Amino acid sequence: MEINIPSYVELVLDRLEKRGYEAYLVGGSIRDILLGKEPHDYDVTTNALPEQIEEAFNDMKTIDVGKKFGTICVIQYDGEVEITTFRKEGEYIDGRRPKWVSFCSKIEEDLSRRDFTINAIAYSRFKGIVDPFNGIEDLKNGIIRSVGDARERFKEDYLRILRAVRFSCQLDFEIEEKTFLAGSEYSEDILKVSAERISSEFFKILLSDRPSKGIKAMETMGLLEAIIPELIPTIGFNQKNPNHSKDVFNHILCVLDGTPKKLHIRLAALLHDIGKPHTFTVDEEGVGHFYGHDKVGAEITSNVLERLKCSKELTCKVKILVREHMTHHAKFKDKGIKRFIRRVGEENIYDLFELWRADRRCSNESASLENIYETEKQIISILEKKEPFKINQLDINGNDLIQLGLEEGKIIKDALEYLLDKVMEKPELNHNETLKELVKKKYLPEKQQQILKK
Repeated sequence: MEINIPSYVELVLDRLEKRGYEAYLVGGSIRDILLGKEPHDYDVTTNALPEQIEEAFNDMKTIDVGKKFGTICVIQYDGEVEITTFRKEGEYIDGRRPKWVSFCSKIEEDLSRRDFTINAIAYSRFKGIVDPFNGIEDLKNGIIRSVGDARERFKEDYLRILRAVRFSCQLDFEIEEKTFLAGSEYSEDILKVSAERISSEFFKILLSDRPSKGIKAMETMGLLEAIIPELIPTIGFNQKNPNHSKDVFNHILCVLDGTPKKLHIRLAALLHDIGKPHTFTVDEEGVGHFYGHDKVGAEITSNVLERLKCSKELTCKVKILVREHMTHHAKFKDKGIKRFIRRVGEENIYDLFELWRADRRCSNESASLENIYETEKQIISILEKKEPFKINQLDINGNDLIQLGLEEGKIIKDALEYLLDKVMEKPELNHNETLKELVKKKYLPEKQQQILKK
């Protein structure tokens, strides 16, 4: 087949080859090309040593990504290319790092240290495809298979177990049986890997076309119990409620697949009902209820995301969506809607709509979205009319109140909250002079009001 390579990558190959070195496209870049996809990035491997790579590109910007491991990144206007010297590795001492790394002269030796056969394919413009582990055959058959002994590959880096699930999920491939069994055997060892590396792979699973496939594989292999044990009680949990046709876990997976590819929404979908097993009650008629599971779930969510080393911003967004995912059941008047928008944040409202709809669609076959659409219309109308729901939208500020005679401190905040409450009920009151009059009546003594009038 024809291999189309961008010009900035061709330049890298040319430089190395003209100096007498071998140069191959390798790993994910050639895998994606063979699958008919455009690679996100390009990796090159060569028998040139790191110092020789730097010399070949001494007129360009280069970054020492890991020179002692043989990796130099060449920066060009059109893109970056990571170049790595052929290498082989010693025994891994902790499931993360090899005892030693040495450079070698043969591409086959370099490919033998890679994780999966589909990533152990190389391409040279002179030698063509190099595929010592039949990776192309596995690409054709949709199989994720370890290079060599799966147990040895996973013991070298336990993150590879999660990577197997990730590639299976992203490519819609199946994990080969021996690879799957080896991953299951060492699943608990994933916790020897840093939380940051785990999160990076896990989030790619969540952002795939069908993340439920990855979560199911993680559960079967034992990875889910290791990484998010809080989800395990949801598996097979019968909701005993006519509004739900699925157990909690399968409902979660349905919602997960039904949300857009935005990390905070996908995380919220995965965790939105995580509080249900902790709040389950059955009424006199045998119907199950989960009162307060949204609030309990938000706290569990906070703990999960903290353990995964998520940013405060991401954690806050996800926690809001989990906490508010039940609010579509409420019947709001305009004032209540404005309080709700303020609590959720205008920037999160439309993401919450997505979660609401997916949650309702996955409850049962006859579920109606009518009340959700009505609530959305109310909210959108208020936002479009720019009716105030935040203090900074008032036509008055703290300095105005101080000039009126209020002392600095808590009373200023109380007065602004009082005015906002009035304006949320009657938007027409949002004029500076009108708001001043309301403050005078509420907070200023009668004598002081008389002085101000004079």
